[in-house]
Amino acid sequence: MGVDGGLADPKGRAELATEKYTDSSRKKKRRQKKPASTPSAVQRLFETCKEVFAHGGRGFIPSADDVERLRSVVGRVDVGYAYCSLQDLVHIGIFCLPQAAVIPLHNHPGMTVVSKLLFGSMHIKSYDWVNDPEGSNEKIKSSNGTCLAKVNTDAIFKAPCETSVLYPTTGGNMHCFTAVTSCAVLDVLGPPYNDDEGRACTYYKEYAFSSFPGKAIGVSGESKEYAWLEERESKPDDLVVRGAEYRGPKIVGR
Repeated sequence: MGVDGGLADPKGRAELATEKYTDSSRKKKRRQKKPASTPSAVQRLFETCKEVFAHGGRGFIPSADDVERLRSVVGRVDVGYAYCSLQDLVHIGIFCLPQAAVIPLHNHPGMTVVSKLLFGSMHIKSYDWVNDPEGSNEKIKSSNGTCLAKVNTDAIFKAPCETSVLYPTTGGNMHCFTAVTSCAVLDVLGPPYNDDEGRACTYYKEYAFSSFPGKAIGVSGESKEYAWLEERESKPDDLVVRGAEYRGPKIVGR
């Protein structure tokens, strides 16, 4: 009776055993559950926003620790996401601006906003209202109804740069963006704009401090640090914002 040479050879038996072990290993690996994938940056941002703004509302200001935690998470988000919202608690969006495009001076009533410049260069000018120095907590107004504001920021930023935070009354609540180059900025707004809840977006015209002399007695600092702001009746006619559907990684729990 003949014997197959491959089976009679010890080396052949070893090769066969190896093949069987390899096949068994492959099947076992296929049966094993895949390890959970690391949450995407936008998923982490979404979950952090849910926690930070869980009890938010008009004028709600997160704790310093929560702001720092959110700032850190925003700082790790890369470009490539569009816009999504978490019910009425917070909105997350990216504004993409071609070179020389402008988002006019506008406010964020009762809101905390965390922003990160994702790429490109942008000029940012921001203001906060100046209250009556006599302690009435009222805005300083001119004879024609314009209100006095103090410059918070007036500079060009280039990505990568520090993530910024503005608050209901500080940090440059009213700001204007001008694209020095094509650029994109990520904004996290909590709570978001809502006309019915008194958080309508208001746009402003700027006038030099010297336009209404003598109306701000007692204000300290140089005149270039201040400006008079007048509310516009409506959004500027030349402002066009086109929305885009969110197409990034799936957000669990949205």
